[in-house]
Amino acid sequence: MTMAGIPTFNSHAFLPLSSSLGSSSRPLFLHTRLRTPSRRLTFPRIYALTSNDIKVGLNVEVDGAPWRVIEFLHVKPGKGAAYVRTTLRNYVTGNQVDRTFRAGKEANIMKETKQYTYKDGVQYVFMDLTTYEEYRLDETDVGDKSKWLKEGMDCNLLFWNNKVIDFELPITVKLTVVEVDPGLRGDTAQGGSKPATLDTGAVVSVPLFINKGEEILVDTRTGQYMSRA
Repeated sequence: MTMAGIPTFNSHAFLPLSSSLGSSSRPLFLHTRLRTPSRRLTFPRIYALTSNDIKVGLNVEVDGAPWRVIEFLHVKPGKGAAYVRTTLRNYVTGNQVDRTFRAGKEANIMKETKQYTYKDGVQYVFMDLTTYEEYRLDETDVGDKSKWLKEGMDCNLLFWNNKVIDFELPITVKLTVVEVDPGLRGDTAQGGSKPATLDTGAVVSVPLFINKGEEILVDTRTGQYMSRA
């Protein structure tokens, strides 16, 4: 059943998806699971999700393609059921679209921990340290995350239909300051800030007392200095 152009969901069956991104498409929420070479972790399946389950960062499958929720807004009209307006980003193409959903059902996406080993031309190479199998992502796929990547860093690769579609950085990374104005006598943690270049090429604002050669912790979600390592 469809109301006002908003897709609804039959919780008793997995219904076929439409072939376009029209308003009648039925969303599939991607249930993220973590797997390792030695043991695959199994999570309980969720067959029906309401609009209240939609949040930023949720993975959703629409018309056979994986998307990530970038923004959302819950709407509760005077009559009828609540629904959610969302902005989605396609994992494969990088395109963004605005969609409206009332409910959905889950599909599966896999997550594996791999180590970033080196850059080969325009490709970033990740390795399974048990099987030594390599996985490659292009510069366009990595994007701005490259400024936090360091050889030997463990990252989570996201697999959909046996294909790597994205990766997740550690929330906190330890990096070394390679260029910064020297600290001055009397500088304190409560003082101002100054730009510092890190060993990955990233530039962050650090307290005045930080000097060249020091290791610091950075939040990769915000790009902000956290503390000395």
